[in-house]
Amino acid sequence: MSRPHHKHSRRPGVLGATALAAVLAGGLLITLPGGASAAASGLADDFNGDGYRDLATGAPGAVAGGKAKAGAVVVNYGSSSGISAARRKITSQSSSGVPGASETSDRFGTELANGDLNNDGYGDLVVGTPLEDVGGDVDGGSVTILWGGSSGLSGGTTISDPNASGHDRFGQSLAVGDFTGDGKADLAVGSTGKDVWVFKGGFTRSEGAAGKLRLDAQIESGAYPKGAVRLAAGDFDNDGTDDLVVGSSAGNFVYRGTSTGPVLQTGAGTGYAGALVVADFDRDGHDDLVVGSDFVSVTDQAAKGGYVTVFHGGTAGVDTTRSAVFSQDTEGVPGADESDDSFGGALAAGDVNGDGYPDLAVGAAFETVGSATRTGNVWVLRGGASGLTGTGGQSFNQGTSGVPGANESSDMFGGAVHLADHNKDGRADLSVGAAGENSDDGAVWVLRGSTGGVTATGAVSFGASSVGIGNSGDDPMFGDIMSGS
Repeated sequence: MSRPHHKHSRRPGVLGATALAAVLAGGLLITLPGGASAAASGLADDFNGDGYRDLATGAPGAVAGGKAKAGAVVVNYGSSSGISAARRKITSQSSSGVPGASETSDRFGTELANGDLNNDGYGDLVVGTPLEDVGGDVDGGSVTILWGGSSGLSGGTTISDPNASGHDRFGQSLAVGDFTGDGKADLAVGSTGKDVWVFKGGFTRSEGAAGKLRLDAQIESGAYPKGAVRLAAGDFDNDGTDDLVVGSSAGNFVYRGTSTGPVLQTGAGTGYAGALVVADFDRDGHDDLVVGSDFVSVTDQAAKGGYVTVFHGGTAGVDTTRSAVFSQDTEGVPGADESDDSFGGALAAGDVNGDGYPDLAVGAAFETVGSATRTGNVWVLRGGASGLTGTGGQSFNQGTSGVPGANESSDMFGGAVHLADHNKDGRADLSVGAAGENSDDGAVWVLRGSTGGVTATGAVSFGASSVGIGNSGDDPMFGDIMSGS
């Protein structure tokens, strides 16, 4: 999912944003050098198949191939000790086997999504580059699949824009899910137009998608930001086929997955969605949809500094009559609701304490802490049998004991958030991006999950230079987006 220049996620993830939506292939035997065999894990975010979930982070302002703001993506590999700066791989359009070329202001890595698109047991990474010029089409945008394998991401395939003359910024939003119910992972791609394209599985490295479907979304292509600015996937009606959520400046629209492609089910909230994420927070078998409203109008009475709305899933899909709103004014949620905090600008879902219920991470990149403006903050809200609750909510920033760093103005800590179990201890770890850290160099923090929730004990952080991204006088903005956030 892409964001406006002020850098709010939404970020996608969105499930950019994808939420537990990819079709997983398990048990496939991969032959290794020397004749040994190992089973690729089938996890949608395990790019090297070793059984540990990996973290993909965008640095869309990074220098690549000597070109300013060409952009790059960093994968930090999971392990028994979790995420570290040392175990990583950097990919750009200057990398061997990756289509295209690094060009000034392409901003490769503006949008990310993941899933096993070719059904080989390895997670693949989809990269949106909506500002890339394609031939003479300025900001036409491009989408690239980076293929997972035993050595991690290697090589890539371009997904061509079927309607290049009808819109711009192809790839500004992405989601992976099985939208046709055939057991193969599909890829949904948004642009500035009303058309959302669903590329059908199974994908191959040489041919790309097996086919494509055009969805004419119920959105206003003339409003700003234009087109489908957020996409997310989840099974809200529990029929075994993923549904597609299209977020726009005019509201959010849910399309039920069918054998012939997504069909409109309902609208879910009005106004611009800063973020979308999907998870079954009450474990009733139906995924729930969370919409982050990070920028609110003066007439919006829900909260001055942003809020999140949870729409529950049910047998008919998303049920807009069953919803709950959370802000910093909600009982149990630390902090206070203040104008322009951007609460809900980034969202992620995962089970941080191992109780079986997904929890929700909420970022507010513009939160003021003390005298530091736009320094940012992240909250974790608990899931349970009755769904999400503010009770027991946690709050983290760079001034929290055990969290490395210090609160400084314009850090934008929490502009991207991600929840995944990177060390296989059964509890999701919280990753936080701050693209503004150190004058837009950017940085990432990883805080461990525990039986008591997220803990700052043993927290790690690393900046752009630590993972091999130099600034060369530019602004890498490492941590601007994370896949699955």
